[in-house]
Amino acid sequence: MDAPQAKPILFVRCEPDETFGVGPAAVEAAGGSVLEWNALDAESPKPRLEDVAGVVVFGSSFNVEHADEQPFIKEVRELTREAVDTGVPYLGVCFGAQMLAWSLDAEITKAPVREIGFEPIRPLAIAADDRLLAHYEPGDHVFQWHMDTFALPDGAELLVTGDGVHHQAYRVGDRTWGVQFHFEIDRAEIETWLTAFEATEDLAVTWGKPSDAVRAEADRYLAVHQDKGRRVFERFAELVAP
Repeated sequence: MDAPQAKPILFVRCEPDETFGVGPAAVEAAGGSVLEWNALDAESPKPRLEDVAGVVVFGSSFNVEHADEQPFIKEVRELTREAVDTGVPYLGVCFGAQMLAWSLDAEITKAPVREIGFEPIRPLAIAADDRLLAHYEPGDHVFQWHMDTFALPDGAELLVTGDGVHHQAYRVGDRTWGVQFHFEIDRAEIETWLTAFEATEDLAVTWGKPSDAVRAEADRYLAVHQDKGRRVFERFAELVAP
């Protein structure tokens, strides 16, 4: 008898310009597959969690404070809470990390600083044996683009901190993670985001850093950043494999 086919990992799109960066190729390299759900599309039904092996919720230019204006946010919250309650492995990226905290009734607030571009992080000792993030080291520069932050949910373990925004990555139990920084990003996606933003606003005025500075940081840090991001997805795919 043939072995049952492995279930895909659900990638949840919460932003029109989301490409998932290095994620799809990394999952496939680890022997997994990806199912995409465009949560922004009201005509796209929310997938059933029994049909997927794990969930990755990506970033958004919306914040949880927009939930009453953007119905997709409450749908993603329901999916997130259901994943936690049923033990389906969950990985939240930026908005996805905030969504996880919010779905577990932790407070979401404005961060003390707006982070954009590559900023250093400091993994804590507890992260040394984490199943997804153990390969990050003190001083690694990771890509940020966010104005909100989150309180830790009850029972969560803080894994990674930062100088500007303290809560950078956390774990709830052994199957659920929230990561504030965009470990998925690649150069094409950085350019897509910068170009889209610059079409209507000045990055330096709104975010305090010019786009040329962000591109210069990418020249310096992105190669290592992409390698470590791929490893996160590979490890997640291995974790959810049957």
